[in-house]
Amino acid sequence: MSNVLVISGHPNLDSSYTNKVILRELEDRITNIETRYLDALYPDYNIDIDAEQKALINADIVILQFPFYWYSVPALLKKWIDDVFSYGFAFGSDGDNLKDKELILSFTVGGAEESYDPLGYNHFTIAQFLTPLQQTAYLAGMIYHKPIYTHSMVFIPEVYNTQEQVETRALEHADKLVTKINALSNSDESVIKKFVTNWYQQFDHLKEDNSFFLNHLNPSTVIQLPDQRFEGKTGFNQWYQTLRSEFKPGGDHRIEQLSVSHDGDTHNVNVRVRYISETIKDEAVDLLANLKWKVKVDEQKHVTIEHYKVELAA
Repeated sequence: MSNVLVISGHPNLDSSYTNKVILRELEDRITNIETRYLDALYPDYNIDIDAEQKALINADIVILQFPFYWYSVPALLKKWIDDVFSYGFAFGSDGDNLKDKELILSFTVGGAEESYDPLGYNHFTIAQFLTPLQQTAYLAGMIYHKPIYTHSMVFIPEVYNTQEQVETRALEHADKLVTKINALSNSDESVIKKFVTNWYQQFDHLKEDNSFFLNHLNPSTVIQLPDQRFEGKTGFNQWYQTLRSEFKPGGDHRIEQLSVSHDGDTHNVNVRVRYISETIKDEAVDLLANLKWKVKVDEQKHVTIEHYKVELAA
């Protein structure tokens, strides 16, 4: 399953009749979820940038959950974006930490749907108001999904809606959001990214038992190195034993970039990974490589590697 990070941007969640319900439903129904309640963490608006960036790095799916305030996000969430999506982290020549992470905007709107229309009193559509947030996602290289939002979510006793009405709408909203999260978590792309991360984590151990790797190869799998070529499980065994004879266990494969594209029933995976380790002779190793994989995912979400090419980066 994907790691899901929810950023609760409500400035006073205890007073909410809807966002509180949505967040509760997410935590009850989604596994591998972390919710960061900005109002509880930062009542003084002093954002811990390092902690927030670490949470983002660990996430596969990022959800911004908030009430729609004055056609935008609440001030606390806006400051979070300003501080956390910094140059060198979220954008800029080296700022690719959020690249290819899924982003969902999930929010509650007080006004009725018909009011967000050229002929309504808000004049513009919700999509038009969201343009700055959409561009923020694009600049950070995130995958921007169609937002999930619900109208008429304000309860003013004896004036506008009932508590039961808005809470019912909140439950319906949560259903849509859970469905979307589950669909993303179980997508081939998500499965492949998780697999690639696990592949390198297993490689760090260099265990004698290499059945994990063999389970994801077939007799025709090709492993192409800069100066060698191996085929099938037998070829992989030869390569793996060579690595075990040259490197100490406990190395560190650090994935710097990971992207997945589709070509029919085959998926093309591009990985940029840095390998930091020591040789058996106690020599330090720091290698940067670009890898190109061709993989297939079956109906049971099992990943099989068809081709695995390693190119050392200059």
